[in-house]
Amino acid sequence: MRGAMGSSPRGSHRLSASIEDTYRRRSQRTKAKDSEKVPFHISIHERNPKCKFPLLKLVLLVVIFGTLVTLLYSPDIYHNNNHPSSNSVSQESFVKRWIWGGSDPRYVSNINTNWDDISIVVKKLNLKNEYQGIGLLNFNNSELNQWKQLTPDAIHIVLQLDYAERNVTWDSLYPEWIDEEEEEDVPICPSLPKLKNPGKRLDLIAVKLPCRNEGNWSRDVARLHLQLAAAELAAFYKGYNPVHVVLVTECFPIPNLFKCKELVAREGNVWLYKPNLNVLREKVQLPIGSCELSLPLGGKDAVTSGNVHREAYATILHSAHVYVCGAIAAAQSIRMSGSTRDLVILVDESISGYHRSGLEAAGWKIKTIQRIRNPKAEKDAYNEWNYSKFRLWQLTEYDKIIFIDADLLILKNIDFLFRMPEISATGNNGTLFNSGVMVIEPSNCTFNLLMDHINEIESYNGGDQGYLNEIFTWWHRIPKHMNFLKNFWIGDDEEVKAKKTRLFGADPPILYVLHYLGLKPWLCFRDYDCNWNVDILQEFASDVAHEKWWRVHDAMPELLQQFCLLKSKQKAQLEWDRREAEKMNFTDEHWKVKVKDPRLKKCVDNLCNWKKMLKHWGETNWTDNEFYNPSPPAIPKTSLSSS
Repeated sequence: MRGAMGSSPRGSHRLSASIEDTYRRRSQRTKAKDSEKVPFHISIHERNPKCKFPLLKLVLLVVIFGTLVTLLYSPDIYHNNNHPSSNSVSQESFVKRWIWGGSDPRYVSNINTNWDDISIVVKKLNLKNEYQGIGLLNFNNSELNQWKQLTPDAIHIVLQLDYAERNVTWDSLYPEWIDEEEEEDVPICPSLPKLKNPGKRLDLIAVKLPCRNEGNWSRDVARLHLQLAAAELAAFYKGYNPVHVVLVTECFPIPNLFKCKELVAREGNVWLYKPNLNVLREKVQLPIGSCELSLPLGGKDAVTSGNVHREAYATILHSAHVYVCGAIAAAQSIRMSGSTRDLVILVDESISGYHRSGLEAAGWKIKTIQRIRNPKAEKDAYNEWNYSKFRLWQLTEYDKIIFIDADLLILKNIDFLFRMPEISATGNNGTLFNSGVMVIEPSNCTFNLLMDHINEIESYNGGDQGYLNEIFTWWHRIPKHMNFLKNFWIGDDEEVKAKKTRLFGADPPILYVLHYLGLKPWLCFRDYDCNWNVDILQEFASDVAHEKWWRVHDAMPELLQQFCLLKSKQKAQLEWDRREAEKMNFTDEHWKVKVKDPRLKKCVDNLCNWKKMLKHWGETNWTDNEFYNPSPPAIPKTSLSSS
């Protein structure tokens, strides 16, 4: 059965320096081009003297006009009569704007501010005499006057924020690859300017955000910059007095920076938050993007401080039972790593009582869910029901969840990841994260956010990983050793392959998590990795990693090993692939190995003569009929303790 095959990401964590070298060369070329550009370069000697004075007049008019535009529309030079000393403008910023004329279009928000909505939201704050200040960011001159009229008793402070450099792009904040081992270079994120200290405590910080009417609106450097700047300023204030944040935006704010459970009120495009400043303070100390590791390679500096009873590992099984064995082995590996956190598994009604009993015996707490259909998937496609993963956010009895795919092993304890915020994950291709291991923070309102946009947001891969990457564009990179993919990418040289193989087999382990792509170990004979026998799957083949999985299997109670037995159809499939490999004369010659797997002689269905099935291979899958694959009775709960 090929339904258990993992999908390979189109990008990878490269161990070679090719990507880095390409990036360095591009940077050098960019710098060279920039150095050749000289603003306002006019060769006086090449001009006709008669044109000199009219041209100077024209330049002077342009400069004067630019100055007037800056004075009228730039919020940075708006002076408040209530507190003029709070509005001192950075000389460098002012000169830059005075010369070039006006605001940076990346930061301009075209939304028409609804002051009735803002008035309703502000009234919920119950402003009193002790109210100290309102910080205003990215509002134009007329909007600043509106704030004065709306809250006449407050002190209004225009916040000063220099623009991000033009060469700071989303790709530079979220590169596909970084040198995590620091073999050749130390990864460093680009810097974003900080807000100037207003010199006075603020009780409310209001920000107007741009929202481009295009598919990539959430991957916007200016939008990210403004939200991070507001969060950093809010987190700066200490004490018992809360700081509220108002965001004026057509698009939803960063959901894992400003949490929906901290949303006090929303009216139209006005969002009012009361963030937990201690939590926010930890978040803004992390790297801006995935351009640096948010956690040391060894993970030792991350100390858990949460409530261990409100933290859990979780996985999900829906629409197929073939991952039951993988989930049981994953649970076994978690316990072997020394973790005692809860294990929670979401299953739908397609998972039989027999398989549920095995999962429960392995230590999983069973949660039955209703599947969520991917509205953009075709009927019966592999991704039809994979939006069911969103149900993880409904596990609100927990504060933190480490989600793991059911086809991986935990080789070293990763409990320290519970200290990390949502979303912490390894990188995938492009600017995206891999959702095979990720830290999430359950919340019903986050679940609602995920559900609200399933008809409009396009997933790059048609699955849940692509969708989650569109919602959570601000994420935190953890080392790839914490979700190391069992894969040899096209282009990996022999040195890189040898290094990966050493990592797969290291004892004691170096990797924290080994993620099995391709055909899964329990769906192969234990003698060797059956990915060798399928040409398009050979990039996933590793006998060393295969053997590692079987060691965990052998440590499982014998009662649970029955859930990893092979059905007759799978045995026939493996033999079919072996014969095809023999025909093609694959040079690895795994097809020559004589299979000694004891499961070969054990029958778990009504089609025990699997060799006869090969005569009809490729015909209608009548073997999938329930009559030929009866579900055994659930194992008694007392059986495990007596085995």
